[in-house]
Amino acid sequence: MMTLSPFVLLAVLGSAVLHAGWNVGVRRQTDRRRETALIIVGAAVICVAVLPFLTPPARESWPYLAMSGVLHVLYFILIGEAYSRGGVSLAYPLMRGAAPVLTAMFAVGWLGETMSPWAWAGVIGISCGVILMARRSGAPGETAAIPFALANAVVIAAYTLNDALGARASLSPVAYTLWVEPLSVIPSLMWLLRKQVIRLPSRQEWLRGLGGGGCSMAAYATALWAMTVAPIAPVAAIRETAMLFGVGFAYLFLGERPGARGWAAAGVIAAGAALLRFG
Repeated sequence: MMTLSPFVLLAVLGSAVLHAGWNVGVRRQTDRRRETALIIVGAAVICVAVLPFLTPPARESWPYLAMSGVLHVLYFILIGEAYSRGGVSLAYPLMRGAAPVLTAMFAVGWLGETMSPWAWAGVIGISCGVILMARRSGAPGETAAIPFALANAVVIAAYTLNDALGARASLSPVAYTLWVEPLSVIPSLMWLLRKQVIRLPSRQEWLRGLGGGGCSMAAYATALWAMTVAPIAPVAAIRETAMLFGVGFAYLFLGERPGARGWAAAGVIAAGAALLRFG
C-alpha cells in the first residue's frame, strides 16, 4: 500500500516552493504573456538537452503524453490570460484551490484510491483556505481574472490525474515529465504571442526563461515522482500549499497585501496539510 512518507512530504513541499516562485516571476514582469512564453521556451530547451540521457517512457504511457501536451497548452494559455488581468494573491489561489478536491474525487471514484476521513478533511481544508484567500478585496478590474483562474483549476485537476497515470505507466517519471514540454511548446507560443511583434529575447530574458523553466520542470517532475510512490490525492493537495509560499513571495517581491483574511486562509491551508500528513 502506498503511503505518504516524511521524505515524500518534504519533496512535495519543495515542489510547491518552486511552483510559487516561477508564478510570482511571471506576474512581476509587465508583459505576462511574453514572460509565460519565455518560461515555456526555457523549459523546452532544458528538456531537449536532458532527454537524450534518460530512458524513454514506456510505450504504454504515450497516449497519456499526447493528452498531457494538449492539457498543458490550455494550462499555459490560461496562466497568461489570468495574470494579465489579476494579481497572484487573487488568481493563483483560485487556479490551485479547486484542483485538489476535483483530483481527490476522481482519484477515489475513478481510480479506486482510498482516503481516511482525516485525509478528506485535509483536502477540503486546503481548498477552503485557498478559496477564502481569493475572496479578499482586490484592485479594480481584477475580477476579470476569475473565469480564467477557475477554468485553469479544471485543467490542473485533469492533467494531474492524466500525468499521474502516465508517469506510473512510463516506468521513467522524469523522462515522462520532460517530454510534456516539447509537445506543448509550439501551440502555447502561437497563442501567447499571437498579438505581439516577435522579437528575440535579450540575455536577461533568456536567463529568466531558463530559470523559470527549470523551476517549472523540477517542480512538476518532483510532484509526478511523488505520485508514483504515494497516493495521488494527498500529493496533489499538499502541492497546493504553494499558496503559502505564493502569498509570501507576492508580499515580499510584488507588494501585494492579502490582508487579515488572506493570512487566516494561509493558516487553514497549513492545518489542512498537517491533516493530510497525519491522516
